[in-house]
Order: sequence, then structure tokens, then C-alpha cells
Amino acid sequence: MSNHTDGIDRRAFVASLVESVPDALIVSGLGSASYDVFAAGDRDRNFYLWGAMGGAASLGLGLALAQPATPVIVITGDGEQLMGIGSLATIGAKQPGNLSVVVLDNGHFGETGMQRSHTSLGTDLVAVAKGCNVSDARRIRSLDDLPDLVERIRAKTGPLLAQVLIASNEPERALPPRDGVFVKNRFRAALGYAPF
Repeated sequence: MSNHTDGIDRRAFVASLVESVPDALIVSGLGSASYDVFAAGDRDRNFYLWGAMGGAASLGLGLALAQPATPVIVITGDGEQLMGIGSLATIGAKQPGNLSVVVLDNGHFGETGMQRSHTSLGTDLVAVAKGCNVSDARRIRSLDDLPDLVERIRAKTGPLLAQVLIASNEPERALPPRDGVFVKNRFRAALGYAPF
């Protein structure tokens, strides 16, 4: 069970993570995670999900399998990851060495009114990930834990899940592009593929 009375500043954490792994392909989950990734600096290698709640880790898995030499980081929230909890079992079965799922956990469903999420009601995402054969599952409680996380992401030694205990505040929204076709084609071009 996570306590979110004191937590990491999510914008600072995401900005430092994105800056530390500039070659990564980043998939951001619904809502706040996408706002935080965009606030860290819009990049062609960012794939923002606007309305695919529960799909970020699955999309990241497919991308990691298709691009095995490149670090793939999924940055999502606890509510979004809880909705897509089954994706952890598939990640554990496929074992992509280059996939990292970073869950910004404030213990609330931030996009629907800040109702308490299951992580503040007893669900342990680290234990769930380990139970799904994601052996490198860890809880991040401080910005001081970021360098070790970045080192693990760069090493690409197996899938990992990082549950980042963030403060439950609401920074001002920084809205990424909403044009899904534009985001998709820009992302494909960054990977050397033609648009379609």
C-alpha cells in the first residue's frame, strides 16, 4: 500500500528521466503522464496516448519487441496501469530487455476527479509485477533513486517496472498535440518509416 502525503514532484522526475535517456522511445499514458512528458520537451520520439486508457504498457511492449536495440520507456499513471494490469503478464512472458514501465503513482484517478485508486487501497504494483515475472520491479520514493533507475534502463537487461510515488498535486496542464495521425507519422518518421 502506498502513502502519497509526501511524494516526488512528478514534473521534475519526468523531466530528469527524459533528459537522462535522450535516445529512448517514450510512450505516455492517458492524461497527466502525457502532460508531464510534453512539459519535459516535445520530441519526435514521444508517442502520446490521449484516450487509450489501459493501453500504454501494451503499446510499449509491441514497440520494444519491434525495436529491440532501443530503450522503450512507458510513462503512465497508476489508474491507467491498473486498467491495463494484464499487460504486465504478457510483458513477463515476453521478457523484452529494453522495456521499462514507469508508473507515476499518486494513489488517485487524476483524470476523473481524484478518487482514490487501488494503490492507495492496498494494491501493491511492485508485487503484482513480480508475480507476473517482471523481476526488476522497484518502488521509487525519492529523486535520489533516479540515477539507479536510469542505469537499469540503459542496461536493457530485462523488463522493469518502477512505481514512482509522486505527490498528489495537479500541476498546470501542458497539452501535447491532439492530432493522432500527426503524432503517429512523426513517430514513424523518427524511426525511419514512411507515413501511412
